[in-house]
Amino acid sequence: MKTKFSLQHKTALITGGGSGIGKAVATTFAAQGAQVHILDINRDPAIQTVEEIKEQGFFAQAHFCDVSDYHQVVGVVETISKTASIGILINNAGIAHVGNIEACEEADLDRLYQINIKGVFNCSKAVIPFMKENNEGVIINLASIASSVGISDRFAYSMTKGAVLSMTYSIAKDYIQNNIRSNSISPARVHTPFVDGFIKKNYPGEEQQMFEKLSKTQPIGRMGTPQEIADLALYLSSDEARFITGSDFAIDGGFIKLNSK
Repeated sequence: MKTKFSLQHKTALITGGGSGIGKAVATTFAAQGAQVHILDINRDPAIQTVEEIKEQGFFAQAHFCDVSDYHQVVGVVETISKTASIGILINNAGIAHVGNIEACEEADLDRLYQINIKGVFNCSKAVIPFMKENNEGVIINLASIASSVGISDRFAYSMTKGAVLSMTYSIAKDYIQNNIRSNSISPARVHTPFVDGFIKKNYPGEEQQMFEKLSKTQPIGRMGTPQEIADLALYLSSDEARFITGSDFAIDGGFIKLNSK
Protein backbone atom coordinates (compact mmCIF):
# COMPACT_ATOMS: atom_id res chain seq x y z
CA MET A 1 0.00 0.00 0.00
CA LYS A 2 1.29 3.45 -0.91
CA THR A 3 2.07 5.65 2.06
CA LYS A 4 -0.07 8.76 2.32
CA PHE A 5 1.74 11.99 1.40
CA SER A 6 4.71 10.12 -0.01
CA LEU A 7 7.30 12.16 -1.90
CA GLN A 8 9.12 9.14 -3.27
CA HIS A 9 10.90 9.83 -6.58
CA LYS A 10 10.42 13.58 -6.18
CA THR A 11 13.12 16.22 -5.97
CA ALA A 12 12.47 19.22 -3.73
CA LEU A 13 14.34 22.52 -3.60
CA ILE A 14 13.96 24.36 -0.30
CA THR A 15 15.30 27.87 0.13
CA GLY A 16 16.46 28.85 3.60
CA GLY A 17 16.35 25.19 4.54
CA GLY A 18 19.11 25.32 7.11
CA SER A 19 17.06 26.54 10.07
CA GLY A 20 13.59 27.27 11.41
CA ILE A 21 10.65 26.44 9.19
CA GLY A 22 12.92 25.60 6.26
CA LYS A 23 14.79 22.99 8.29
CA ALA A 24 11.53 21.39 9.42
CA VAL A 25 10.37 21.23 5.80
CA ALA A 26 13.66 19.74 4.65
CA THR A 27 13.74 17.00 7.30
CA THR A 28 10.05 16.19 6.82
CA PHE A 29 10.29 15.96 3.05
CA ALA A 30 13.42 13.79 3.22
CA ALA A 31 11.71 11.40 5.64
CA GLN A 32 8.85 11.07 3.12
CA GLY A 33 11.26 10.01 0.41
CA ALA A 34 12.10 13.24 -1.40
CA GLN A 35 15.56 14.07 -2.64
CA VAL A 36 16.09 17.32 -0.76
CA HIS A 37 18.26 20.19 -1.98
CA ILE A 38 18.76 23.04 0.47
CA LEU A 39 19.55 26.46 -0.99
CA ASP A 40 20.87 28.71 1.75
CA ILE A 41 23.19 31.67 2.11
CA ASN A 42 24.27 30.37 5.53
CA ARG A 43 26.59 27.44 4.88
CA ASP A 44 26.98 25.95 8.36
CA PRO A 45 23.29 25.53 9.27
CA ALA A 46 22.57 24.11 5.81
CA ILE A 47 25.40 21.59 6.07
CA GLN A 48 24.35 20.62 9.59
CA THR A 49 20.76 20.03 8.46
CA VAL A 50 22.00 17.87 5.57
CA GLU A 51 24.15 15.84 7.94
CA GLU A 52 21.19 15.27 10.26
CA ILE A 53 19.07 14.09 7.34
CA LYS A 54 21.78 11.75 6.11
CA GLU A 55 22.21 10.29 9.59
CA GLN A 56 18.59 9.18 9.36
CA GLY A 57 19.35 7.39 6.12
CA PHE A 58 17.75 9.91 3.75
CA PHE A 59 19.05 12.04 0.86
CA ALA A 60 19.97 15.72 1.06
CA GLN A 61 22.46 18.16 -0.43
CA ALA A 62 23.35 21.71 0.54
CA HIS A 63 23.99 24.46 -1.99
CA PHE A 64 25.37 27.88 -1.10
CA CYS A 65 23.00 30.32 -2.75
CA ASP A 66 21.96 33.94 -2.36
CA VAL A 67 18.37 33.85 -3.63
CA SER A 68 18.53 37.57 -4.46
CA ASP A 69 21.20 36.83 -7.10
CA TYR A 70 19.46 35.48 -10.20
CA HIS A 71 22.65 34.14 -11.77
CA GLN A 72 23.53 32.22 -8.61
CA VAL A 73 20.05 30.75 -8.47
CA VAL A 74 20.10 29.70 -12.14
CA GLY A 75 23.51 28.12 -11.69
CA VAL A 76 22.38 26.02 -8.73
CA VAL A 77 19.11 25.00 -10.40
CA GLU A 78 20.88 23.97 -13.60
CA THR A 79 23.39 21.93 -11.61
CA ILE A 80 20.63 20.09 -9.77
CA SER A 81 18.66 19.53 -12.98
CA LYS A 82 21.54 17.59 -14.53
CA THR A 83 20.98 14.69 -12.15
CA ALA A 84 17.39 15.14 -10.97
CA SER A 85 13.95 16.11 -12.23
CA ILE A 86 12.91 19.16 -10.21
CA GLY A 87 9.35 18.66 -9.02
CA ILE A 88 8.91 20.82 -5.92
CA LEU A 89 10.06 24.32 -4.97
CA ILE A 90 9.54 25.67 -1.47
CA ASN A 91 10.20 29.43 -1.41
CA ASN A 92 10.89 29.75 2.30
CA ALA A 93 13.89 32.11 2.54
CA GLY A 94 12.91 35.47 3.97
CA ILE A 95 13.88 38.25 6.34
CA ALA A 96 11.88 40.47 8.67
CA HIS A 97 11.67 44.13 9.61
CA VAL A 98 9.94 45.81 12.54
CA GLY A 99 8.56 49.31 12.15
CA ASN A 100 5.92 51.47 10.52
CA ILE A 101 6.54 53.48 7.34
CA GLU A 102 8.28 56.27 9.27
CA ALA A 103 10.66 53.76 10.82
CA CYS A 104 11.38 52.12 7.47
CA GLU A 105 14.36 53.53 5.60
CA GLU A 106 14.83 53.14 1.86
CA ALA A 107 17.69 50.71 2.53
CA ASP A 108 15.39 48.56 4.68
CA LEU A 109 12.79 48.42 1.92
CA ASP A 110 15.40 47.51 -0.69
CA ARG A 111 16.87 44.78 1.54
CA LEU A 112 13.49 43.13 2.12
CA TYR A 113 12.58 43.42 -1.56
CA GLN A 114 15.77 41.65 -2.60
CA ILE A 115 15.14 38.57 -0.46
CA ASN A 116 11.40 38.31 0.12
CA ILE A 117 10.19 39.34 -3.34
CA LYS A 118 13.06 39.01 -5.79
CA GLY A 119 14.15 35.75 -4.16
CA VAL A 120 10.76 34.19 -4.86
CA PHE A 121 10.83 35.58 -8.40
CA ASN A 122 14.34 34.29 -9.08
CA CYS A 123 13.75 30.77 -7.82
CA SER A 124 10.35 30.39 -9.46
CA LYS A 125 11.58 31.73 -12.79
CA ALA A 126 14.55 29.34 -12.68
CA VAL A 127 12.56 26.16 -12.00
CA ILE A 128 9.42 26.72 -14.08
CA PRO A 129 11.05 25.84 -17.45
CA PHE A 130 12.06 22.45 -16.04
CA MET A 131 8.61 21.90 -14.57
CA LYS A 132 7.03 22.80 -17.92
CA GLU A 133 9.26 20.30 -19.66
CA ASN A 134 8.11 17.60 -17.24
CA ASN A 135 4.49 18.80 -17.44
CA GLU A 136 4.17 18.89 -13.65
CA GLY A 137 5.43 20.74 -10.62
CA VAL A 138 4.59 22.25 -7.27
CA ILE A 139 5.57 25.69 -5.97
CA ILE A 140 4.82 26.54 -2.34
CA ASN A 141 5.51 30.09 -1.19
CA LEU A 142 5.81 31.09 2.46
CA ALA A 143 3.63 34.18 2.77
CA SER A 144 2.27 35.42 6.10
CA ILE A 145 -0.90 36.52 7.84
CA ALA A 146 0.58 39.97 7.15
CA SER A 147 -0.27 39.32 3.48
CA SER A 148 -3.96 39.49 4.32
CA VAL A 149 -4.50 41.61 7.44
CA GLY A 150 -2.92 44.69 8.95
CA ILE A 151 -0.15 44.01 11.46
CA SER A 152 1.20 46.86 13.59
CA ASP A 153 4.79 47.93 12.89
CA ARG A 154 5.32 45.55 9.98
CA PHE A 155 5.06 47.94 7.04
CA ALA A 156 7.94 46.67 4.88
CA TYR A 157 7.48 43.02 5.82
CA SER A 158 3.75 43.15 5.07
CA MET A 159 4.42 44.78 1.71
CA THR A 160 6.77 41.99 0.65
CA LYS A 161 4.49 39.20 1.84
CA GLY A 162 1.57 40.76 0.01
CA ALA A 163 3.67 40.52 -3.13
CA VAL A 164 4.40 36.86 -2.40
CA LEU A 165 0.67 36.20 -2.24
CA SER A 166 0.08 37.93 -5.57
CA MET A 167 2.92 36.02 -7.23
CA THR A 168 1.40 32.78 -5.97
CA TYR A 169 -1.91 33.54 -7.65
CA SER A 170 -0.32 34.72 -10.89
CA ILE A 171 1.84 31.63 -11.32
CA ALA A 172 -1.11 29.36 -10.53
CA LYS A 173 -3.16 31.08 -13.23
CA ASP A 174 -0.44 31.22 -15.88
CA TYR A 175 0.78 27.63 -15.57
CA ILE A 176 -2.31 25.60 -14.76
CA GLN A 177 -2.22 24.10 -18.26
CA ASN A 178 1.33 22.88 -17.55
CA ASN A 179 0.17 21.00 -14.45
CA ILE A 180 2.19 23.33 -12.22
CA ARG A 181 0.40 23.95 -8.94
CA SER A 182 1.16 27.12 -7.00
CA ASN A 183 -0.05 27.71 -3.44
CA SER A 184 1.05 29.72 -0.42
CA ILE A 185 1.15 29.19 3.32
CA SER A 186 0.45 32.13 5.63
CA PRO A 187 1.65 31.44 9.17
CA ALA A 188 1.02 33.61 12.18
CA ARG A 189 3.84 33.79 14.74
CA VAL A 190 5.92 30.60 14.76
CA HIS A 191 8.41 29.70 17.48
CA THR A 192 11.74 29.73 15.65
CA PRO A 193 15.28 30.74 16.63
CA PHE A 194 14.53 34.12 15.05
CA VAL A 195 11.76 34.76 17.60
CA ASP A 196 14.02 33.80 20.49
CA GLY A 197 16.77 36.07 19.17
CA PHE A 198 14.36 38.96 18.68
CA ILE A 199 13.04 38.69 22.23
CA LYS A 200 16.53 38.36 23.74
CA LYS A 201 17.78 41.40 21.83
CA ASN A 202 14.83 43.70 22.47
CA TYR A 203 13.61 42.56 25.90
CA PRO A 204 16.65 41.52 27.97
CA GLY A 205 15.61 40.16 31.34
CA GLU A 206 11.97 39.91 30.26
CA GLU A 207 12.27 37.01 27.86
CA GLN A 208 9.72 34.72 29.47
CA GLN A 209 7.09 37.40 29.98
CA MET A 210 7.43 38.66 26.41
CA PHE A 211 7.34 35.13 25.01
CA GLU A 212 4.05 34.52 26.80
CA LYS A 213 2.65 37.86 25.63
CA LEU A 214 3.51 37.18 22.00
CA SER A 215 2.14 33.65 22.26
CA LYS A 216 -1.23 34.98 23.41
CA THR A 217 -1.63 37.19 20.32
CA GLN A 218 -2.97 34.02 18.67
CA PRO A 219 -6.46 33.09 19.93
CA ILE A 220 -5.34 29.48 20.35
CA GLY A 221 -2.95 30.74 23.05
CA ARG A 222 0.43 29.70 21.69
CA MET A 223 2.82 30.11 18.79
CA GLY A 224 2.92 27.64 15.96
CA THR A 225 5.77 25.19 15.53
CA PRO A 226 7.99 24.79 12.46
CA GLN A 227 6.84 21.17 12.24
CA GLU A 228 3.21 22.23 11.91
CA ILE A 229 4.11 24.43 8.95
CA ALA A 230 6.20 21.65 7.44
CA ASP A 231 3.33 19.18 7.70
CA LEU A 232 1.05 21.54 5.77
CA ALA A 233 3.75 22.05 3.14
CA LEU A 234 4.07 18.26 2.88
CA TYR A 235 0.37 17.85 2.19
CA LEU A 236 0.30 20.63 -0.41
CA SER A 237 3.33 19.15 -2.15
CA SER A 238 1.96 15.62 -2.24
CA ASP A 239 -0.21 13.95 -4.87
CA GLU A 240 -3.08 13.97 -2.37
CA ALA A 241 -3.31 17.74 -2.93
CA ARG A 242 -3.26 17.60 -6.72
CA PHE A 243 -6.69 19.32 -6.91
CA ILE A 244 -5.39 22.37 -5.03
CA THR A 245 -3.83 25.36 -6.78
CA GLY A 246 -4.08 29.12 -6.53
CA SER A 247 -4.89 29.05 -2.83
CA ASP A 248 -3.47 30.58 0.32
CA PHE A 249 -3.60 28.61 3.57
CA ALA A 250 -3.62 30.48 6.87
CA ILE A 251 -2.05 28.45 9.66
CA ASP A 252 -2.47 30.97 12.41
CA GLY A 253 -4.10 29.65 15.57
CA GLY A 254 -7.27 31.53 14.64
CA PHE A 255 -5.58 34.92 14.24
CA ILE A 256 -7.24 36.12 11.05
CA LYS A 257 -10.79 34.97 11.72
CA LEU A 258 -11.02 34.95 15.50
CA ASN A 259 -8.85 37.82 16.69
CA SER A 260 -11.15 40.75 17.48
CA LYS A 261 -8.54 42.96 19.11
